[in-house]
Amino acid sequence: MSTVNEANENETAAVPALCFDLRTEHDEAMAAAQRAVKAGRLVVLPTDTVYGVGADPFSPQAVQELLDAKHRGRDMPPPVLIAEPAMLPALAAAVPPGAKRMVARFWPGALTLILRAPTSLQMDLGESGGTIAVRVPDNDDARELLRHTGPLAVSSANISGQEAATTVERARAMLADTVAVYLDGGPTPGPTASTIVDFTKRYGGRILRTGAIGYDELLECSPGLEDIQNPAPDPDAGSEPGDPAETSDAETLDPAETPDRATT
Repeated sequence: MSTVNEANENETAAVPALCFDLRTEHDEAMAAAQRAVKAGRLVVLPTDTVYGVGADPFSPQAVQELLDAKHRGRDMPPPVLIAEPAMLPALAAAVPPGAKRMVARFWPGALTLILRAPTSLQMDLGESGGTIAVRVPDNDDARELLRHTGPLAVSSANISGQEAATTVERARAMLADTVAVYLDGGPTPGPTASTIVDFTKRYGGRILRTGAIGYDELLECSPGLEDIQNPAPDPDAGSEPGDPAETSDAETLDPAETPDRATT
């Protein structure tokens, strides 16, 4: 275990961040991360894309700390990571058949789904417009932590606009003591981000960002899938394909996965 260098620009944190090597301090690391989440603090964790910074999604203050640490506003809500696909129905008002087939084929993995959130869901992730972005990461350490903490709001562990971190050292250099606990799992496979599919505006889904999973693979799961980044030409259309309003959601998503929104 080590502490983050105290010589950093953030002097508001009362306690220096702790860093644990998951390969040699696994149990201690997991326990410390769970305590941090329970206390409303931030945790940096490895995923199957890049390092993510996570917070309790049921705590508005914790989510705000995550956004503040990344220097981003509430107009860029983070996605939610879960441990198992079976948890998805509790977070989504409805899961269309195409989305279910994608989940069965690609989760755990680099696929983020945007779905309508139930009105009863007590998460304040920002200006999400009643939607939620969800992913199951293909990383054993991340999923183990998620089994203990429940869902986490997770965004890429970087300052907005800077390159996503594929090592814990890079994440620490950017986020420093705004994070309570860093979990070092070694270099991640990044920087390729998760693919993001939005099922809130089109029944067959729309690809907002192409990442590790390509259009052709996803099309096998949902024949009505649309790729708004590469729209099919419409000979009857009187205007150029692609409305700026249609792509606004994509601009809120980042790699950690996706989140990401951005996941990872």
